[in-house]
Amino acid sequence: MKKAIMIQGTMSNAGKSLITAGLCRVFHQDGYSVAPFKSQNMALNSFITDEGLEMGRAQVVQAEAACVAPSVLMNPILLKPVTDMGSQVIVNGEVRGNMKAVEYYEYKKTLVPDIMKAFETLAGRHDIIVIEGAGSPAEINLKQNDIVNMGLAKMTDAPVLLVGDIDRGGVFAQLVGTLVLLDNDERDMVKALVINKFRGDIELLRPGIAMLEEKSGKPVLGTIPYLRVDIEDEDSLTERFHSKPKASALDIAVIRLPKISNFTDFMALEATDGAGLRYVQNTRELGRPDMIILPGTKNTIADLKWIRQNGLEAAILRLANEGVIIFGVCGGYQMLGQEIRDNENVEGGGEICGLGLLPVSTEFFVEKARLRTAGKIVGAQGALSPLNGSSVEGYEIHMGVSRFKENVAALAIKENGGPDGCASGNIAGTYLHGFFDSTDCRTALIKALCAMKGIPVLSDSFNFAAYKNGQYNKLADAVRENLDMDFIYKILDISRS
Repeated sequence: MKKAIMIQGTMSNAGKSLITAGLCRVFHQDGYSVAPFKSQNMALNSFITDEGLEMGRAQVVQAEAACVAPSVLMNPILLKPVTDMGSQVIVNGEVRGNMKAVEYYEYKKTLVPDIMKAFETLAGRHDIIVIEGAGSPAEINLKQNDIVNMGLAKMTDAPVLLVGDIDRGGVFAQLVGTLVLLDNDERDMVKALVINKFRGDIELLRPGIAMLEEKSGKPVLGTIPYLRVDIEDEDSLTERFHSKPKASALDIAVIRLPKISNFTDFMALEATDGAGLRYVQNTRELGRPDMIILPGTKNTIADLKWIRQNGLEAAILRLANEGVIIFGVCGGYQMLGQEIRDNENVEGGGEICGLGLLPVSTEFFVEKARLRTAGKIVGAQGALSPLNGSSVEGYEIHMGVSRFKENVAALAIKENGGPDGCASGNIAGTYLHGFFDSTDCRTALIKALCAMKGIPVLSDSFNFAAYKNGQYNKLADAVRENLDMDFIYKILDISRS
Protein backbone atom coordinates (compact mmCIF):
# COMPACT_ATOMS: atom_id res chain seq x y z
CA MET A 1 0.00 0.00 0.00
CA LYS A 2 1.45 3.37 -1.03
CA LYS A 3 2.17 5.87 1.75
CA ALA A 4 2.00 9.52 0.74
CA ILE A 5 1.50 12.85 2.45
CA MET A 6 0.88 16.15 0.68
CA ILE A 7 2.00 19.66 1.65
CA GLN A 8 -0.22 22.42 0.28
CA GLY A 9 -0.04 26.15 0.98
CA THR A 10 -2.43 29.05 1.23
CA MET A 11 -0.32 30.92 -1.35
CA SER A 12 2.97 30.80 -3.18
CA ASN A 13 5.99 31.10 -0.88
CA ALA A 14 4.08 29.87 2.17
CA GLY A 15 6.91 27.40 2.74
CA LYS A 16 5.72 24.23 0.99
CA SER A 17 9.07 23.46 -0.63
CA LEU A 18 11.04 23.92 2.57
CA ILE A 19 8.69 21.84 4.72
CA THR A 20 8.63 19.12 2.07
CA ALA A 21 12.44 19.02 2.13
CA GLY A 22 12.44 18.97 5.93
CA LEU A 23 10.03 16.04 6.10
CA CYS A 24 12.08 14.18 3.48
CA ARG A 25 15.15 14.48 5.69
CA VAL A 26 13.24 13.52 8.87
CA PHE A 27 11.79 10.38 7.27
CA HIS A 28 15.24 9.46 5.93
CA GLN A 29 16.76 9.92 9.38
CA ASP A 30 14.04 7.68 10.78
CA GLY A 31 15.11 4.87 8.49
CA TYR A 32 12.57 5.13 5.66
CA SER A 33 13.21 5.30 1.94
CA VAL A 34 11.54 8.56 0.92
CA ALA A 35 11.15 10.59 -2.28
CA PRO A 36 9.63 13.98 -3.10
CA PHE A 37 7.00 14.51 -5.79
CA LYS A 38 5.56 17.58 -7.49
CA SER A 39 3.40 16.87 -10.50
CA GLN A 40 3.87 20.32 -12.04
CA ASN A 41 6.48 22.93 -11.26
CA MET A 42 6.89 26.37 -12.84
CA ALA A 43 10.47 27.61 -12.58
CA LEU A 44 13.47 28.76 -14.57
CA ASN A 45 15.87 26.95 -12.23
CA SER A 46 16.25 23.48 -13.68
CA PHE A 47 18.60 20.51 -13.49
CA ILE A 48 19.80 17.73 -15.76
CA THR A 49 19.70 14.18 -14.41
CA ASP A 50 22.24 11.47 -15.12
CA GLU A 51 19.93 10.32 -17.93
CA GLY A 52 20.08 13.73 -19.60
CA LEU A 53 16.52 14.67 -18.62
CA GLU A 54 15.36 18.05 -17.29
CA MET A 55 13.55 18.68 -14.00
CA GLY A 56 12.93 21.50 -11.52
CA ARG A 57 15.67 22.21 -8.99
CA ALA A 58 13.19 22.39 -6.10
CA GLN A 59 12.70 18.64 -6.35
CA VAL A 60 16.46 18.16 -6.68
CA VAL A 61 16.85 19.93 -3.33
CA GLN A 62 14.19 17.70 -1.80
CA ALA A 63 15.86 14.61 -3.28
CA GLU A 64 19.17 15.70 -1.71
CA ALA A 65 17.35 16.06 1.61
CA ALA A 66 15.97 12.55 1.16
CA CYS A 67 19.44 11.24 0.20
CA VAL A 68 18.22 9.81 -3.10
CA ALA A 69 19.29 10.53 -6.66
CA PRO A 70 17.16 13.15 -8.46
CA SER A 71 14.77 11.70 -11.05
CA VAL A 72 12.29 13.26 -13.46
CA LEU A 73 9.73 10.94 -11.86
CA MET A 74 9.78 13.45 -8.99
CA ASN A 75 8.73 16.29 -11.31
CA PRO A 76 7.03 14.93 -14.45
CA ILE A 77 5.90 18.38 -15.69
CA LEU A 78 8.12 21.46 -15.70
CA LEU A 79 6.93 24.80 -17.07
CA LYS A 80 9.64 27.33 -17.92
CA PRO A 81 8.16 30.80 -18.55
CA VAL A 82 9.21 32.22 -21.90
CA THR A 83 6.89 35.24 -21.96
CA ASP A 84 4.32 36.70 -19.56
CA MET A 85 1.66 34.62 -21.33
CA GLY A 86 3.42 31.39 -22.21
CA SER A 87 5.91 28.72 -21.16
CA GLN A 88 8.10 25.97 -22.50
CA VAL A 89 6.38 22.72 -21.53
CA ILE A 90 8.68 19.87 -20.44
CA VAL A 91 7.14 16.44 -19.80
CA ASN A 92 9.16 13.58 -18.34
CA GLY A 93 12.30 15.60 -18.91
CA GLU A 94 11.69 16.24 -22.63
CA VAL A 95 10.54 19.47 -24.30
CA ARG A 96 7.02 19.27 -25.75
CA GLY A 97 7.10 22.84 -27.09
CA ASN A 98 6.01 26.34 -26.13
CA MET A 99 2.39 26.95 -25.15
CA LYS A 100 0.32 29.96 -24.18
CA ALA A 101 -1.38 29.74 -20.79
CA VAL A 102 -4.86 29.15 -22.28
CA GLU A 103 -3.51 26.45 -24.58
CA TYR A 104 -1.74 24.65 -21.74
CA TYR A 105 -4.82 24.87 -19.50
CA GLU A 106 -6.68 22.68 -21.99
CA TYR A 107 -3.69 20.45 -22.71
CA LYS A 108 -2.71 19.60 -19.14
CA LYS A 109 -5.59 17.16 -18.55
CA THR A 110 -3.99 14.88 -21.16
CA LEU A 111 -0.92 14.67 -18.89
CA VAL A 112 -2.70 12.87 -16.03
CA PRO A 113 -1.46 9.43 -17.20
CA ASP A 114 2.14 10.74 -17.23
CA ILE A 115 1.69 12.13 -13.71
CA MET A 116 0.20 8.97 -12.30
CA LYS A 117 2.73 6.70 -13.97
CA ALA A 118 5.55 8.76 -12.43
CA PHE A 119 3.91 8.73 -9.00
CA GLU A 120 3.14 5.00 -9.05
CA THR A 121 6.69 4.19 -10.14
CA LEU A 122 8.13 6.27 -7.29
CA ALA A 123 5.67 4.79 -4.80
CA GLY A 124 6.79 1.32 -5.84
CA ARG A 125 10.40 2.18 -5.06
CA HIS A 126 10.05 4.06 -1.76
CA ASP A 127 8.33 3.72 1.61
CA ILE A 128 7.01 7.30 1.73
CA ILE A 129 6.29 9.94 -0.91
CA VAL A 130 6.13 13.58 0.21
CA ILE A 131 4.07 15.52 -2.33
CA GLU A 132 4.29 19.27 -2.77
CA GLY A 133 1.40 21.29 -4.15
CA ALA A 134 1.69 24.55 -6.10
CA GLY A 135 0.34 27.98 -5.33
CA SER A 136 -2.97 27.60 -3.52
CA PRO A 137 -5.72 24.94 -3.71
CA ALA A 138 -8.29 27.76 -3.40
CA GLU A 139 -7.72 29.21 -6.88
CA ILE A 140 -11.37 28.60 -7.72
CA ASN A 141 -10.97 29.81 -11.31
CA LEU A 142 -8.41 27.05 -11.95
CA LYS A 143 -9.92 24.16 -9.96
CA GLN A 144 -11.32 22.39 -13.00
CA ASN A 145 -8.83 19.82 -14.25
CA ASP A 146 -6.50 20.52 -11.29
CA ILE A 147 -3.46 18.25 -11.46
CA VAL A 148 -1.24 19.73 -8.76
CA ASN A 149 -3.26 20.46 -5.60
CA MET A 150 -6.51 18.83 -4.45
CA GLY A 151 -6.94 17.11 -7.78
CA LEU A 152 -3.62 15.35 -7.24
CA ALA A 153 -4.40 14.65 -3.56
CA LYS A 154 -7.49 12.77 -4.70
CA MET A 155 -5.63 10.87 -7.42
CA THR A 156 -2.95 9.76 -4.96
CA ASP A 157 -5.22 9.42 -1.91
CA ALA A 158 -2.81 11.58 0.08
CA PRO A 159 -3.72 13.29 3.37
CA VAL A 160 -2.99 17.02 3.23
CA LEU A 161 -1.22 19.44 5.56
CA LEU A 162 -2.16 23.05 4.83
CA VAL A 163 0.59 25.64 5.44
CA GLY A 164 0.06 29.37 6.05
CA ASP A 165 2.67 32.14 6.14
CA ILE A 166 2.33 34.27 9.27
CA ASP A 167 5.26 36.52 8.30
CA ARG A 168 3.15 38.18 5.59
CA GLY A 169 0.29 38.77 8.03
CA GLY A 170 -3.28 37.50 7.96
CA VAL A 171 -2.40 33.85 8.51
CA PHE A 172 -5.70 33.07 10.25
CA ALA A 173 -7.68 34.46 7.33
CA GLN A 174 -5.37 32.62 4.91
CA LEU A 175 -6.03 29.25 6.50
CA VAL A 176 -9.73 29.62 7.28
CA GLY A 177 -10.43 31.31 3.94
CA THR A 178 -8.69 28.55 2.02
CA LEU A 179 -10.71 25.88 3.82
CA VAL A 180 -13.98 27.76 3.15
CA LEU A 181 -13.26 27.80 -0.60
CA LEU A 182 -12.62 24.05 -0.74
CA ASP A 183 -15.33 21.52 -1.55
CA ASN A 184 -16.48 19.34 1.33
CA ASP A 185 -14.54 16.28 0.19
CA GLU A 186 -11.42 18.41 -0.29
CA ARG A 187 -11.80 19.93 3.16
CA ASP A 188 -11.99 16.44 4.61
CA MET A 189 -8.61 15.63 3.04
CA VAL A 190 -6.94 18.43 5.04
CA LYS A 191 -5.88 16.70 8.25
CA ALA A 192 -4.08 19.57 9.98
CA LEU A 193 -2.82 23.14 9.65
CA VAL A 194 0.73 24.46 9.95
CA ILE A 195 1.72 28.04 10.76
CA ASN A 196 5.05 28.90 9.15
CA LYS A 197 7.66 31.68 9.47
CA PHE A 198 6.73 32.79 12.99
CA ARG A 199 8.81 35.44 14.76
CA GLY A 200 8.20 36.36 18.37
CA ASP A 201 6.82 34.89 21.59
CA ILE A 202 4.75 31.76 20.95
CA GLU A 203 2.69 32.44 24.08
CA LEU A 204 1.20 35.52 22.43
CA LEU A 205 0.10 33.33 19.53
CA ARG A 206 -1.62 30.60 21.53
CA PRO A 207 -5.04 32.33 21.88
CA GLY A 208 -5.10 32.77 18.11
CA ILE A 209 -4.20 29.11 17.56
CA ALA A 210 -7.08 28.03 19.83
CA MET A 211 -9.52 30.23 17.91
CA LEU A 212 -8.12 28.99 14.57
CA GLU A 213 -8.74 25.39 15.59
CA GLU A 214 -12.26 26.27 16.68
CA LYS A 215 -13.10 28.17 13.47
CA SER A 216 -11.50 25.65 11.11
CA GLY A 217 -12.31 22.41 12.87
CA LYS A 218 -8.73 21.32 12.15
CA PRO A 219 -5.84 20.83 14.59
CA VAL A 220 -2.81 23.08 14.28
CA LEU A 221 0.06 20.65 13.88
CA GLY A 222 2.69 23.16 14.90
CA THR A 223 4.24 26.57 14.44
CA ILE A 224 7.54 26.70 12.60
CA PRO A 225 9.77 29.69 13.33
CA TYR A 226 11.30 31.85 10.62
CA LEU A 227 14.26 29.66 9.74
CA ARG A 228 17.73 30.82 8.77
CA VAL A 229 18.72 27.83 6.68
CA ASP A 230 20.77 28.23 3.51
CA ILE A 231 18.83 25.99 1.16
CA GLU A 232 17.96 26.65 -2.48
CA ASP A 233 14.65 28.45 -2.89
CA GLU A 234 12.28 28.92 -5.81
CA ASP A 235 13.68 31.35 -8.38
CA SER A 236 10.56 33.54 -8.62
CA LEU A 237 10.32 33.91 -4.82
CA THR A 238 13.90 34.05 -3.61
CA GLU A 239 14.99 36.71 -1.14
CA ARG A 240 18.61 36.40 -2.30
CA PHE A 241 18.12 39.04 -4.97
CA HIS A 242 17.24 41.62 -2.33
CA SER A 243 19.44 40.62 0.61
CA LYS A 244 22.32 42.85 1.67
CA PRO A 245 25.66 41.09 1.11
CA LYS A 246 27.91 40.49 4.08
CA ALA A 247 30.96 42.72 4.48
CA SER A 248 33.67 40.85 2.59
CA ALA A 249 37.14 41.25 1.19
CA LEU A 250 35.97 40.34 -2.32
CA ASP A 251 33.07 41.88 -4.23
CA ILE A 252 31.33 39.72 -6.85
CA ALA A 253 28.40 41.21 -8.76
CA VAL A 254 25.87 39.02 -10.60
CA ILE A 255 23.75 40.81 -13.18
CA ARG A 256 20.14 40.14 -12.24
CA LEU A 257 18.69 39.61 -15.71
CA PRO A 258 14.89 39.80 -16.13
CA LYS A 259 14.80 36.13 -17.22
CA ILE A 260 17.65 34.94 -14.97
CA SER A 261 17.81 31.18 -14.59
CA ASN A 262 19.80 28.83 -12.39
CA PHE A 263 21.01 31.50 -9.96
CA THR A 264 21.82 28.50 -7.78
CA ASP A 265 25.07 28.35 -9.77
CA PHE A 266 26.43 30.98 -7.38
CA MET A 267 25.36 29.63 -3.98
CA ALA A 268 28.78 28.08 -3.34
CA LEU A 269 30.47 31.43 -3.95
CA GLU A 270 27.89 33.13 -1.75
CA ALA A 271 28.66 30.72 1.09
CA THR A 272 32.42 31.18 0.78
CA ASP A 273 34.04 33.16 3.59
CA GLY A 274 35.40 36.46 2.33
CA ALA A 275 33.43 36.45 -0.92
CA GLY A 276 30.60 38.96 -0.97
CA LEU A 277 28.12 38.12 -3.73
CA ARG A 278 25.33 40.51 -4.71
CA TYR A 279 22.73 40.84 -7.48
CA VAL A 280 22.54 44.10 -9.41
CA GLN A 281 20.07 45.55 -11.92
CA ASN A 282 21.54 48.92 -12.86
CA THR A 283 24.79 50.85 -13.18
CA ARG A 284 24.32 52.57 -9.83
CA GLU A 285 24.23 49.22 -8.03
CA LEU A 286 27.07 47.78 -10.11
CA GLY A 287 29.86 50.10 -8.96
CA ARG A 288 33.31 48.60 -9.48
CA PRO A 289 33.31 44.97 -8.29
CA ASP A 290 36.24 42.59 -8.45
CA MET A 291 34.29 40.25 -10.71
CA ILE A 292 31.12 40.52 -12.78
CA ILE A 293 29.07 37.43 -13.63
CA LEU A 294 26.53 37.27 -16.44
CA PRO A 295 24.27 34.34 -15.43
CA GLY A 296 22.04 31.99 -17.37
CA THR A 297 18.78 33.24 -18.85
CA LYS A 298 15.68 31.77 -20.48
CA ASN A 299 15.78 34.50 -23.14
CA THR A 300 19.30 35.50 -24.10
CA ILE A 301 18.36 37.97 -26.82
CA ALA A 302 15.73 39.84 -24.79
CA ASP A 303 18.02 40.07 -21.76
CA LEU A 304 20.93 41.22 -23.93
CA LYS A 305 18.71 44.04 -25.21
CA TRP A 306 17.81 44.86 -21.59
CA ILE A 307 21.43 45.32 -20.45
CA ARG A 308 22.05 47.35 -23.61
CA GLN A 309 19.09 49.66 -22.99
CA ASN A 310 19.69 50.29 -19.27
CA GLY A 311 23.37 51.19 -19.61
CA LEU A 312 24.83 48.04 -18.06
CA GLU A 313 26.48 46.99 -21.31
CA ALA A 314 28.50 50.20 -21.52
CA ALA A 315 29.49 49.88 -17.85
CA ILE A 316 30.55 46.24 -18.27
CA LEU A 317 32.63 47.06 -21.35
CA ARG A 318 34.34 49.93 -19.54
CA LEU A 319 35.15 47.76 -16.53
CA ALA A 320 36.37 44.94 -18.79
CA ASN A 321 38.73 47.44 -20.45
CA GLU A 322 40.00 48.35 -16.97
CA GLY A 323 40.85 44.71 -16.27
CA VAL A 324 37.86 43.63 -14.15
CA ILE A 325 37.13 39.90 -14.52
CA ILE A 326 33.95 39.25 -16.55
CA PHE A 327 32.54 35.72 -16.46
CA GLY A 328 29.52 34.36 -18.34
CA VAL A 329 27.53 31.19 -17.64
CA CYS A 330 25.31 29.65 -20.34
CA GLY A 331 23.22 32.52 -21.73
CA GLY A 332 25.67 34.94 -20.14
CA TYR A 333 28.47 33.21 -22.07
CA GLN A 334 26.49 33.63 -25.29
CA MET A 335 26.08 37.37 -24.57
CA LEU A 336 29.85 37.80 -24.22
CA GLY A 337 30.36 36.68 -27.82
CA GLN A 338 30.31 38.68 -31.02
CA GLU A 339 26.89 37.73 -32.37
CA ILE A 340 23.79 35.61 -31.78
CA ARG A 341 21.67 34.29 -34.65
CA ASP A 342 18.16 32.86 -34.26
CA ASN A 343 17.21 31.57 -37.70
CA GLU A 344 14.90 28.88 -36.25
CA ASN A 345 12.82 31.40 -34.29
CA VAL A 346 13.72 29.89 -30.92
CA GLU A 347 13.58 33.29 -29.20
CA GLY A 348 11.59 35.23 -31.76
CA GLY A 349 14.08 35.17 -34.63
CA GLY A 350 16.63 37.65 -35.90
CA GLU A 351 20.25 38.43 -35.24
CA ILE A 352 21.92 40.60 -32.61
CA CYS A 353 25.46 41.69 -31.80
CA GLY A 354 26.87 40.45 -28.51
CA LEU A 355 29.14 42.36 -26.15
CA GLY A 356 32.09 41.37 -28.32
CA LEU A 357 34.32 40.35 -25.41
CA LEU A 358 34.87 36.76 -26.60
CA PRO A 359 35.61 35.57 -30.17
CA VAL A 360 32.56 33.28 -30.42
CA SER A 361 29.39 33.25 -32.48
CA THR A 362 26.20 31.55 -31.27
CA GLU A 363 23.39 30.13 -33.38
CA PHE A 364 20.14 28.96 -31.82
CA PHE A 365 18.56 25.63 -32.76
CA VAL A 366 15.25 24.15 -31.66
CA GLU A 367 16.93 21.11 -30.15
CA LYS A 368 18.05 21.68 -26.56
CA ALA A 369 21.44 20.50 -25.29
CA ARG A 370 21.04 18.48 -22.09
CA LEU A 371 23.88 16.54 -20.47
CA ARG A 372 25.83 16.08 -17.27
CA THR A 373 29.57 16.26 -17.66
CA ALA A 374 32.89 16.94 -15.99
CA GLY A 375 36.19 18.28 -17.19
CA LYS A 376 39.35 20.23 -16.50
CA ILE A 377 40.12 23.90 -17.01
CA VAL A 378 42.97 24.30 -19.49
CA GLY A 379 42.54 27.63 -21.28
CA ALA A 380 42.09 30.29 -18.59
CA GLN A 381 44.10 33.43 -19.25
CA GLY A 382 45.16 36.64 -17.55
CA ALA A 383 44.15 36.95 -13.93
CA LEU A 384 42.16 33.72 -14.28
CA SER A 385 45.24 31.65 -15.19
CA PRO A 386 45.43 30.07 -11.69
CA LEU A 387 42.26 28.16 -12.56
CA ASN A 388 44.10 26.00 -15.09
CA GLY A 389 44.33 22.40 -13.96
CA SER A 390 41.23 22.68 -11.78
CA SER A 391 38.50 20.07 -12.08
CA VAL A 392 34.90 21.08 -12.78
CA GLU A 393 31.64 19.20 -13.10
CA GLY A 394 28.00 20.05 -13.64
CA TYR A 395 25.45 20.06 -16.44
CA GLU A 396 24.65 21.78 -19.71
CA ILE A 397 21.13 22.93 -20.54
CA HIS A 398 20.85 25.41 -23.37
CA MET A 399 19.49 26.24 -26.78
CA GLY A 400 22.23 27.16 -29.22
CA VAL A 401 25.72 26.20 -30.31
CA SER A 402 28.68 28.54 -29.84
CA ARG A 403 31.58 28.36 -32.27
CA PHE A 404 34.98 30.04 -32.13
CA LYS A 405 35.52 32.75 -34.73
CA GLU A 406 39.27 32.69 -34.23
CA ASN A 407 41.85 30.04 -33.41
CA VAL A 408 41.45 30.24 -29.64
CA ALA A 409 41.61 27.66 -26.88
CA ALA A 410 38.57 26.39 -24.99
CA LEU A 411 38.23 27.32 -21.33
CA ALA A 412 37.87 23.63 -20.39
CA ILE A 413 38.10 20.19 -21.93
CA LYS A 414 35.20 17.89 -21.05
CA GLU A 415 35.58 14.23 -20.13
CA ASN A 416 34.47 13.24 -23.65
CA GLY A 417 37.27 15.34 -25.13
CA GLY A 418 35.00 18.12 -26.35
CA PRO A 419 35.58 21.80 -25.61
CA ASP A 420 33.63 23.96 -23.18
CA GLY A 421 33.59 27.71 -23.09
CA CYS A 422 36.20 30.21 -24.13
CA ALA A 423 38.65 32.64 -22.53
CA SER A 424 40.35 35.82 -23.64
CA GLY A 425 42.41 37.78 -21.12
CA ASN A 426 40.28 38.41 -18.03
CA ILE A 427 37.08 37.43 -19.86
CA ALA A 428 35.75 33.86 -19.78
CA GLY A 429 32.56 31.93 -20.33
CA THR A 430 31.20 28.42 -19.85
CA TYR A 431 28.09 26.40 -20.60
CA LEU A 432 28.58 24.39 -17.41
CA HIS A 433 26.03 24.99 -14.64
CA GLY A 434 27.61 24.17 -11.28
CA PHE A 435 30.99 25.45 -12.44
CA PHE A 436 31.71 27.09 -9.08
CA ASP A 437 30.44 24.19 -6.97
CA SER A 438 33.70 22.30 -7.48
CA THR A 439 35.99 23.03 -4.53
CA ASP A 440 39.05 22.78 -6.77
CA CYS A 441 37.81 25.45 -9.18
CA ARG A 442 36.29 27.75 -6.56
CA THR A 443 39.46 27.75 -4.43
CA ALA A 444 41.55 28.65 -7.47
CA LEU A 445 39.14 31.47 -8.35
CA ILE A 446 39.27 32.96 -4.84
CA LYS A 447 43.08 32.85 -4.93
CA ALA A 448 43.07 34.53 -8.35
CA LEU A 449 40.75 37.31 -7.16
CA CYS A 450 42.85 37.89 -4.03
CA ALA A 451 46.05 38.05 -6.08
CA MET A 452 44.48 40.51 -8.50
CA LYS A 453 43.32 42.70 -5.62
CA GLY A 454 46.63 42.43 -3.82
CA ILE A 455 45.24 41.03 -0.57
CA PRO A 456 46.20 37.94 1.45
CA VAL A 457 44.74 34.74 0.06
CA LEU A 458 41.47 33.78 1.70
CA SER A 459 41.06 30.18 2.77
CA ASP A 460 38.23 28.24 1.17
CA SER A 461 38.40 25.09 3.23
CA PHE A 462 34.72 24.24 3.44
CA ASN A 463 33.13 21.47 1.40
CA PHE A 464 29.96 22.76 -0.27
CA ALA A 465 28.27 19.35 -0.35
CA ALA A 466 28.93 18.85 3.37
CA TYR A 467 27.72 22.40 4.03
CA LYS A 468 24.42 21.72 2.26
CA ASN A 469 23.99 18.43 4.11
CA GLY A 470 24.38 20.29 7.40
CA GLN A 471 21.68 22.75 6.35
CA TYR A 472 19.28 19.86 5.63
CA ASN A 473 19.95 18.45 9.09
CA LYS A 474 19.32 21.88 10.60
CA LEU A 475 16.00 22.03 8.74
CA ALA A 476 15.04 18.54 9.92
CA ASP A 477 15.80 19.52 13.53
CA ALA A 478 13.41 22.47 13.22
CA VAL A 479 10.67 20.26 11.74
CA ARG A 480 11.04 17.68 14.53
CA GLU A 481 11.03 20.33 17.23
CA ASN A 482 8.01 22.24 15.97
CA LEU A 483 5.71 19.74 14.25
CA ASP A 484 3.85 16.83 15.84
CA MET A 485 5.61 13.95 14.08
CA ASP A 486 3.52 11.38 15.93
CA PHE A 487 0.43 12.88 14.28
CA ILE A 488 2.11 12.77 10.86
CA TYR A 489 3.05 9.11 11.23
CA LYS A 490 -0.50 8.41 12.40
CA ILE A 491 -2.14 9.87 9.29
CA LEU A 492 0.43 7.97 7.20
CA ASP A 493 -0.58 4.83 9.11
CA ILE A 494 3.09 4.06 9.75
CA SER A 495 4.68 3.08 13.06
CA ARG A 496 7.66 5.24 14.00
CA SER A 497 11.00 3.45 13.79
